[in-house]
Amino acid sequence: MVNLLDFDVDGLTAWFARLGEKPFRARQVLRWMHRAGRDDFGQMTDVAKSLRAKLAEIAEIRGPRPIGDSVAADGTRKWLLDVGTDNAVEAVFIPEVSRGTLCISTQVGCALDCAFCSTGKQGFNRNLTTAEIIGQLWHANRALGAVKAPGMPDESERVISNVVLMGMGEPLANFDALVPALRLMLDDHGYGLSRRRVTVSTSGIVPAMDRLREAAPVALAVSLHAPGDALRDRLVPINRKYPLKDLMAACRRYLENSPRDFITFEYVMLEGVNDSDAHARALLNLVRDVPSKFNLIPFNPFPDSGFRRSRPERLRRFQEILLEAGIVATVRKTRGDDIDAACGQLAGQVKDKSRRVMAMAQPMEAWQ
Repeated sequence: MVNLLDFDVDGLTAWFARLGEKPFRARQVLRWMHRAGRDDFGQMTDVAKSLRAKLAEIAEIRGPRPIGDSVAADGTRKWLLDVGTDNAVEAVFIPEVSRGTLCISTQVGCALDCAFCSTGKQGFNRNLTTAEIIGQLWHANRALGAVKAPGMPDESERVISNVVLMGMGEPLANFDALVPALRLMLDDHGYGLSRRRVTVSTSGIVPAMDRLREAAPVALAVSLHAPGDALRDRLVPINRKYPLKDLMAACRRYLENSPRDFITFEYVMLEGVNDSDAHARALLNLVRDVPSKFNLIPFNPFPDSGFRRSRPERLRRFQEILLEAGIVATVRKTRGDDIDAACGQLAGQVKDKSRRVMAMAQPMEAWQ
C-alpha cells in the first residue's frame, strides 16, 4: 500500500498522473488529508466515487500511531508516536497567548552526539520518512481539533501557527525526507504556513544548509553553543568536520534566500563551560558580520549529563553583554520540563542499532 502522506503536491500529482487522473484530483485529496485531517477515502465527498474506491485498494493515509499523550502543568503537550521496530519519537505542542508552536522530530534518535543533549545519548536508529515527519503535524492538528473540511471558511487563527524542526534528530541529515515535508507545510493545499513560521534547526551541516537555501528556504536556527572551535569540537562534534569559519560563511549565504533577515543562534548555557563574560565577547566577534539573534537556553538536566545549568545571575550578565552590543538576545522560557518535553530532553524510546559505545561525561574541569 502506498502511504499518501509521503508525497508533497508535486509528488502526489505525478503519482495521480500515473493512475491516469487529472492534477486537480491530487489537490483535492491533499486538502482532505492535511487540512481536514482525514484518513478515510470514503469521506472525501468531492472526489469521484470510482477514484475513492480505487484509492482504498492501493493506497492509505497513515501517520505515526500515538502511544503516549502527556500534558504539563503549563499546558505543554507531548505525544509519543510509534514508528515501528520497537521505536518511538516525540512531538511537543507549546501553547502561548499569541501563537501555538509544534516541535517535531526528523530522526529516531540522533547520531551527532552533542554532549549536553539527552537525545544524542540514546543513540541513533534511522531517519524518519516524509510521512512520519509530516505525520506529526497531521496527528497534532487532529488531536487539537484544528481540522476542517475543504470548503469551510478559514479560521481566523490557527491552533498551530508555527512549526520548529527541533525535536529528535538532525533535520539536515535527513534532507531527502525533510524537504517534501517542508513543502507540505508551506503549500496552500497542505498547511499554508508562512516560510517565516517554519524553522529548521541544524548543528551545522554546511553542504545541506546550502541545499536547503535553494530547495525550501525556511527560517534557520543554528545550534551554536560555543564561540570557538576548541570548545565547540567537544560540545558539538560535527564542528570537527565543519568548523566555525565554514559555518559562518554558510550562514551568510543562507541569508540570501532566507525569509528572515537574521540567523537565530541557539546557545545552551552550561555553568562554568560556555557562560563567562569572555565567552560572550568572543561570540560578538564570531558573528560580527552575520545578522543574528541569540536564543539563550537554560540547560535542562538529565541523568549522568555531567553538566549544570548556568546560574540566573550569570545568564543575565551574559545576555546583557550581547544586548549592550546591539545583538537581540532572548532567554528561552523552559516549558514542559515536568513531562521531559523541554529543550534537549526529548529521548523517546530509541532502540540503538548503531552499537555506538557512549562514554560517560567527562569531569567538569575538562570543559573549561
